[in-house]
Amino acid sequence: MNKLLIASTIAFVLSQNIFAKDTKPKENEQTRFESLSKLTKVIGTVEKYYVDDIKLQEIVDKTLKGLMQELDAHSSYLDKKASKEMSIQTQGEFGGLGITVGMRDGALTVISPIDDTPAYKAGIKSLDIILKINETSTIGMTLDEAVNMMRGEPKTDIAITVVRKGELKPLEFKLQRDIIKVQSVFAKKIEDEDILYLRISSFDTKVSTELEKAIKENKNAKGIILDLRNNPGGLLNQAIGVVDMFVKSGVIVSQKGRDASDEEKFEATKFGTKTDLPLVVLVNEGSASASEIVSGSLQDHKRAVVIGEKTFGKGSVQAVLPIDNERTENIKLTIAKYYLPSGRTIQALGVTPDIIVSAGKVVQNDDNSLKIKEADLKKHLEGELEKVVDKKDEALKKEEKAIKDESKTTISKEDLLEDNQLNTSLAILKSLIIMNK
Repeated sequence: MNKLLIASTIAFVLSQNIFAKDTKPKENEQTRFESLSKLTKVIGTVEKYYVDDIKLQEIVDKTLKGLMQELDAHSSYLDKKASKEMSIQTQGEFGGLGITVGMRDGALTVISPIDDTPAYKAGIKSLDIILKINETSTIGMTLDEAVNMMRGEPKTDIAITVVRKGELKPLEFKLQRDIIKVQSVFAKKIEDEDILYLRISSFDTKVSTELEKAIKENKNAKGIILDLRNNPGGLLNQAIGVVDMFVKSGVIVSQKGRDASDEEKFEATKFGTKTDLPLVVLVNEGSASASEIVSGSLQDHKRAVVIGEKTFGKGSVQAVLPIDNERTENIKLTIAKYYLPSGRTIQALGVTPDIIVSAGKVVQNDDNSLKIKEADLKKHLEGELEKVVDKKDEALKKEEKAIKDESKTTISKEDLLEDNQLNTSLAILKSLIIMNK
């Protein structure tokens, strides 16, 4: 028991020295010793009397998981397996369903599905509350436990039951796990417009490079639509790099820990700026973390008009800190909160767009309304009309072929009619281009 006490005390003191700065007066040494003694005594009691034979290492792991879980929804203990999975995910390829989740008001909540993944194709949406994974209730389940349950071997089946606002009954989705390969940046042109559409699905290690490449390859563009909808976030340095491409100077984002004097600021540079084209940014309730930094910072700098719906509100900073020399085991710890250039926080508040636009199709005039055209009048020029119709048929065939050829790189007018937020963004951007002239 004494050996265990000494080992625990040394480990705790070392971790304090390595990972933390003393920002408050030290606790009474006797009180600290008593607290550590209590922890050690409980661990020793569990090891000796618990009904099942549990090894000390397993008890310590469970203790660490419980500690991190009690701190907040985003802090966690990462064992060897979890540490490896996190490393793979930030590189842009991992296994699972393609769904980003978080804890919101104690409930396991979908932040967003990732584009072109099993979750996205099945119809899982942002703000869905996951009630069950297979037949297991998520009530009382930790975030890490839920993520581990949803991940598994590719081509294996899984059922997810969700509660969705506006639906009277829970919805069950049957999915098949797959290897998730994230294409972080999509670049397209909008048909008949000199507009560059840039979609960022997540902020992995490749975002800044791919975005810069897309901007350089479309030098004739007159304006840019940056789509961050359903983007769950990712790496801070990539978010900073994206803002830097559009902003010449000033603070991009700052982070403050428990000691206000430790505030860290990240600023834009002239060297990083790649374009001064008019810009609009699309967001929704699935835009979180890094995507909120980008949209909120560009909004504060008056560099872009933000359009869509209020964002998720995940504005805390997590650092991955090693707890062994090999860095195979880590803790993910909330160490600070993000603050936008104006000083406002993202945490629990999100970013409110400049223009609120609901998702859905574009509302069009009723095609069944009474309309009178030349062709409806008596003695219209039937022969001439037939010629026009024939020409139109030929033109339509050519147009259909062109659409098929360009669908991968072009957003059509039909696509715009299916997306009210994107269609509104285009209209706003056109106005900005005119004002810019």
